[in-house]
Amino acid sequence: MIKKPSLTFMQIINMNVGFFGIQYSFGLQQSAVNPIYDFLGASPDELPLLNLAGPLTGLLIQPIIGALSDKTWLPKLGGRRKPYFFIGALVCSLALFLFPFSSSLWMAAGLLWILDAGNNTAMEPYRAFIADKLDESQQPMGFQAQSFFTGFGQTLANVSLFIFPLIFIGTTGKLPTWVFASFFLGAVCSIASVWWSSHTTKEIPPSDEELQKIQAEKVNLFTPFIDIFAAVKDMPKVMWQLALVYLFQWYALFCYWQNSSKSIALSVWNTSPEKDMKLYGEAVSWTGLVNGWYNVVTFLVAFLLVGFAKKYSARYVHFTCLLLAAIGFLVFPHIENKYLLFPAITGFGIGWASMMGIPYLMVVSNIPKERYGVYMGIINMMIVIPMFIQTITFGYIMKHFLNNDARSAITFAGILLILSAVFTLFIKTKKANE
Repeated sequence: MIKKPSLTFMQIINMNVGFFGIQYSFGLQQSAVNPIYDFLGASPDELPLLNLAGPLTGLLIQPIIGALSDKTWLPKLGGRRKPYFFIGALVCSLALFLFPFSSSLWMAAGLLWILDAGNNTAMEPYRAFIADKLDESQQPMGFQAQSFFTGFGQTLANVSLFIFPLIFIGTTGKLPTWVFASFFLGAVCSIASVWWSSHTTKEIPPSDEELQKIQAEKVNLFTPFIDIFAAVKDMPKVMWQLALVYLFQWYALFCYWQNSSKSIALSVWNTSPEKDMKLYGEAVSWTGLVNGWYNVVTFLVAFLLVGFAKKYSARYVHFTCLLLAAIGFLVFPHIENKYLLFPAITGFGIGWASMMGIPYLMVVSNIPKERYGVYMGIINMMIVIPMFIQTITFGYIMKHFLNNDARSAITFAGILLILSAVFTLFIKTKKANE
């Protein structure tokens, strides 16, 4: 086994810069795509199904890419993980560039499928890349650096929804002109930031033994599926425990992202897309600022959570952060003063910082290094399966139990996060400090 070199703080930052572009794209998906659906005439109960692309592409693509990257070594193309996340970023950039030209609801939905395919191709190998490069003592810093750039990228994406409408006024085609500016900037950030990380960070080459094993194994169409099923069969107990936490956590987050703009429109502006599209546009702009704030909180606290996780255990840190997020969601729909939305969503910013890094600390020491790719893909399956369930079930819940009221959807999300926090306490790892 090749000993992993200790990296400087700046080297860890450089290798994570690519997360900035990937998460700018994800931030637009969170805050801009659903309002675009609204502008194109979608009804509230249609939104979950229109968001099916994210969970389904994640379910199909990430574990497959992870399994393939475990068996890849292409030094001329960068190594094991780089070829995959660079191609993913390129697809993502192309989809972001084309998205504002959507002339119909289903064209936008189709481009979201391409965008999510690119995002998912980039995301999983990137997480495995961090685990590959860093030894156990530096992995907490590496994963929380991901949280930092997650918050930074999503902050820029969300703040652009507030600033660009002030600069780019009017409409182009069926969409506001600011949509073009936000998505064009995202296209540049996606490929440029991933290029920077690829350029500044070399992958650790496999040992002679590992290389012989990679070369000896024949990869075909069924290889990733065989690897995935084998990995699930051997999956450590801690990952099954995390899956239960993720079931409630990610279902809740999808409820928030789909309904935050309409919740703010109802509680603060007393309007909806059906009542006054111009006024609703103001609510969407303010939602971008609110969501930008929770991402500011995310990158401000991301590195602080590393110290807390080492001192108090990752499990208790994640439990506390989920509770803070839940409280924020429960208060959020009842706020009528738009400025008070910021302290309410702060709890989610802290929770989001934990979600992007801390769970990986709880499991990474329990999985074999040669299977980082496939297991990181399986962790993503634990994320997207709840999202998939949400997209096919929440429309019915929204219509028949929540009266198509976005505020009730946010409250529902808060309750689910409380359940997620409780199940976090049952996670047991082989390391006492985790």
